[in-house]
Amino acid sequence: MLLTRPWFADGAIVRRTREIASVLTGHGLDTLVEQSGLHRFAPLRARSHGPAGPLKPAARLRAALGELGVTFIKLGQTLSTRADLLPADLIEELSGLQDAAPRVPLRDIQRTIREDLGSDPESLFARFDPEPLASASIGQVHAACRRDGREVVIKVRRPNVETQVEADLDILSGIAEWAQANTALGRDYELRSIVEEFAYTIRNELDYRREGENADRFRRAFAEDRRVWIPQIHWDLTTERVLTMERVTGVKLSDFATLDRLGINRRRLAENAVTVFLHQILQLGFFHADPHPGNFFAQPDGSIAIVDFGMVGRVTDSLRMRLLRAGLAALHEDPEALAEELFALGVAGRRADRPAFQRDLDHLIGRYGGKSLRELNATAVTRELTGIVFRHRLQLPSDLALLFRVAAMSEGVGLQLDPDFHYLEFASPFFRERWQQHHALPATTRRLGRAALEAAELATEMPRRSSRLLARLERGELELNVNHEGLGAFSRQLQQMANRLSLAVILAASVVALGLALGSMSLPDKAVHIRWLFWPGLVFSLAFGAGLLWSMWRTRR
Repeated sequence: MLLTRPWFADGAIVRRTREIASVLTGHGLDTLVEQSGLHRFAPLRARSHGPAGPLKPAARLRAALGELGVTFIKLGQTLSTRADLLPADLIEELSGLQDAAPRVPLRDIQRTIREDLGSDPESLFARFDPEPLASASIGQVHAACRRDGREVVIKVRRPNVETQVEADLDILSGIAEWAQANTALGRDYELRSIVEEFAYTIRNELDYRREGENADRFRRAFAEDRRVWIPQIHWDLTTERVLTMERVTGVKLSDFATLDRLGINRRRLAENAVTVFLHQILQLGFFHADPHPGNFFAQPDGSIAIVDFGMVGRVTDSLRMRLLRAGLAALHEDPEALAEELFALGVAGRRADRPAFQRDLDHLIGRYGGKSLRELNATAVTRELTGIVFRHRLQLPSDLALLFRVAAMSEGVGLQLDPDFHYLEFASPFFRERWQQHHALPATTRRLGRAALEAAELATEMPRRSSRLLARLERGELELNVNHEGLGAFSRQLQQMANRLSLAVILAASVVALGLALGSMSLPDKAVHIRWLFWPGLVFSLAFGAGLLWSMWRTRR
């Protein structure tokens, strides 16, 4: 339960928890408050038991997350990538959650730069624009010019944002533990692991050095590719809270009128954008995870500049191969093989109904199996596949869910630039080439060599490990750990019942004692003393009984 966590001794955490509960109930999200265990912190006057206004629940959730600030805005954006966890209407609503915030006063920006870089921005730069280019929930961006004439942008983290994020992450962790122990939703999904992954992501975004390292990695990877331009990081002016990078010029890919006016070939832009994405997935295993048109700038020669490397995803070689095999299974119209590959990706756990899941995949293949690559829409196929995953209460690995979203976004960019762009037809040669590289003789030889070395190491270690195991078995040192699912919640319920029963017995004893005292008040020599004990005891018993009834009513048990 939330109240048993040590951090709830912190008054600031309790106040923030009450604020979260109040905002959610104020937006009519009572069900979410109950499912998260926050109902004990919601003020009674804020609870809504009827219609919550004209907005749909998804829109109310989006508004509530926006009101709660940076952590919950980022949480909503992260959840918008999880079509395996949330219904389509909620995904669509959260996808529009804007990462915007009020402007940070210039004096706070100057103070952060002075503390981190050792001097005022007016001294460090030949020109520093006091008007921000953008103001987001984590940081604010200003334009500047170095004294050697190089144009840069400076991203400065908001004051005290890391303190707020850490407090919110503590609360989210407590909510996840409570929900996993007490609700069906928590038992169906690994909520604690989802919160842990989200915490890792947002902490990386708070550290601008990580973003700089990501940008440098992309810059090295595309150093010889003239189709893409990655801005340079100025490390002498970069810290955890301040990021200075080369200023990017160009036309946003969403500004179609300017692209046409400048005569930039939109078809070529679409091909370049998708090629860059496919290269990241199939070759680097490291991809830009926020490829919306605002982060891409077209250059006059048709090349693309990319910015904002705070969110990245990773694809292991084994994941790539599983995805390629799943694609081949779909092309061969083999639902059993497709289901097997998806299971191997970690999509299905022990709660999966494999025959029903395979039947749904068979229907999906039947719907699209007869179409050519030119006729297929990757976004539509992915949406239906994740819909099947959602219906079966399965859970995608976070990197795979992010990859599906980025693939859909890259197809959307291509179609916006050129409505006749056929994503899968264009991408199929890249996948075929990667498959051939993986199964070519040199790659196969390297894998066999690694496997042989691992087998040799295991063979040399096996006698020693077997000896240690047998020795521990002889000494009786082996232990068997058994994990009972749901036993923790049951134990807590028994503990609560025992506590309340004990309190009820104490209350009953108090009532009996008061009854005896009331009978003794008729004795003249004891009336004063008994009366002196009776009235405080009566007040205490009434308050004690009311508190017990209130606690039972609050928990609905």
